[in-house]
Order: sequence, then C-alpha cells, then structure tokens
Amino acid sequence: MLWRCRERVFDVGERTLVMGIVNVTPDSFSDAGRSFDPVSALDAVERMVRDGADLIDLGAESTRPGAQPVAADEQIRRLRPVLEALHGSTAAISVDTANGVVAQWALEAGACAINDTSALADPTLARAVAETGAGVVLMHMRGRPETMQQHPRYDDVAREVAEWLAARLELARRAGLAAECTVVDPGIGFGKTARHNLELLARLEELEPLGRPVLIGVSRKSFLAGPEDLAPAERLEASLAAAAVAVFLGARIVRVHDVAATRRAIRVADSLRAARRSKERAQSA
Repeated sequence: MLWRCRERVFDVGERTLVMGIVNVTPDSFSDAGRSFDPVSALDAVERMVRDGADLIDLGAESTRPGAQPVAADEQIRRLRPVLEALHGSTAAISVDTANGVVAQWALEAGACAINDTSALADPTLARAVAETGAGVVLMHMRGRPETMQQHPRYDDVAREVAEWLAARLELARRAGLAAECTVVDPGIGFGKTARHNLELLARLEELEPLGRPVLIGVSRKSFLAGPEDLAPAERLEASLAAAAVAVFLGARIVRVHDVAATRRAIRVADSLRAARRSKERAQSA
C-alpha cells in the first residue's frame, strides 16, 4: 500500500511510518507551547528527524478541546519562519490545518502533505491538494474543537466513523484527489469520550475495507491519563502501548511526540502483525 505526497511515495505495506508532531502554537496541550518560537520549533524538527521520523507535522492552530479558531494570516505568520528555514531540507513536511488558504500557502512553501482535521470541509483546500498531488489526511471529528467534547454520542462509534470516512473518501474522489494521495484518521480524542476512543482502537480493523492507510494519533491524549490522572508529559508508556496495539490492528502511520521511543515500540508491533498475516495467508492457501 502506497501513500503519495507529491514527489515522495511512502510504502506503508510493511513498515509503519512515524509522523512527528511539532506545534508552533502558544497553547499546545502536550508541551505548553515550548515549540512556539521558530528556533525551538526547528530544534524539535531536527531532533525528530535524527530520531527517525518519516514525516514532520507542523501545526499553527491548536485543536485541543475548547480551542478557538486561529485566522489564516496568523497561522501563516507562525509557520513561515519554520518552513522557510526548512527550505531545501530532506525532511518531509506535513502541515496540520483545515484552512484552504493556509494549505495552499504551505504547499507553495514546500510542504508535501496536509493533515486536515475537517476532512475537506473547505473546498479550496481540496483544490490545492488536488492541483499539487499532495498527500492529505482525512480525519473524523464530530463538531469543532471548541464544541466537540460537549456530550458526544454514538450508537456504534466504529461503524459510524467508518461510514463517515468512506463518504469523505468519495468526496475526495469527486474533488479530483488521487486515491493514493489519501490517508484516513478515525480522530481519536476528537468528539469522543474515553470509552469511544478505546472502542475505536479495539475495532481498528473495521477501517481496513476503506482500502487506504490508517493514521492514528493517540500520543499523550487525555483518555490515556488513567486513574492516576497523569499529566500529558507523564503519558509516554500509555502512548506507546496504545500506538503498538493500533499498529498490530492495522494502523500504517502513527502521529507522535516521542519519535525514538515510538519507533522502537512499533517495530515489535510491525513484526507481530507480519507474523499474524503470514499465518493467515498460509491457512487460506
């Protein structure tokens, strides 16, 4: 299975990709805005690349629960010095935005993919991605960040998320996006309770019929806090466990804060998944 991001083509059939998270926002839930200034952001990018990140996901608008929208010009102001400094770098850069103006600017500035938490709600974003052949992540979210955690309800969360993502893939096709440029994300933590998040992870294989790579973002999220009510920086072990289970159940891309540790954990999960698939093929032969 391939994911095409402009000139870059990632083979996600055997090895899960690691996408490192760098938030150039003052209100990031995970690092209290420590990467907000360009120098710190670039240091974080360089560290993650050294640690083996396949892509870096730059975000200039917080999507934590309760976050307010950030205007396009402010997102671009935050992103510009980082993307300009990375010009000519070999790092594969994704930009986390649902704004078509920001997406178009980012692609012109050298990004190879857009991580769209709204899954093409902005038609100008779809056009920008289609015209450039960039990769795009289509994420499920019920509501908006400022309202999404106000009593989220589902009759069957895995089925409903899968059906919604199938509809967004069809929307992408009609907008002219090549199927091989698309990735789906069930949106762990976006308009879902802790129980919903756990059920989605447990039933991740139900997204396989969509036929596209699945990206999972569980790193440091609140449903991993447990009975100890761990702070985001204390959720490493829980994040690694959730990422490894997701990979075993079919995730092909993991979006994470802790690149080196995650790579080591999912290497084992990749091997276990391959062993299980090999046995299944042998039994069906």
